[in-house]
Amino acid sequence: MPILLVEIVTRPHEQLRSTLAKELADGAGEIFGSAPGGTWVKLYPITADRYAEGPGEEPDSFPVLVTILKAKSPSAELLQSEVARLTAAIAETCDRPEENVHLIYSPEGAGRVAFGGKLIQD
Repeated sequence: MPILLVEIVTRPHEQLRSTLAKELADGAGEIFGSAPGGTWVKLYPITADRYAEGPGEEPDSFPVLVTILKAKSPSAELLQSEVARLTAAIAETCDRPEENVHLIYSPEGAGRVAFGGKLIQD
């Protein structure tokens, strides 16, 4: 059930390839061990004029901000491994350095997220 909301700040004149969302879903799904079709990605480009890091000068990092929703969170030890693998995969896929990939884990979705009218329990 993992769902990733991927927001990528684009460089001037950068065009994201049409396959990027699928590449991210496939890579994340492999890391999560998802069944086919089990990892969803929503991809949102953000132009540099719609992103800021303040106070100060204009940013030049063009980060990738990823919000992750999973039914259950892994243990702290497994989570750190997952974070490292996911960060590396997203950085490579999005052509960004790892230090510009930021992951935000949402609270567990079990018991509060529903698909097609059915509440996810685990």
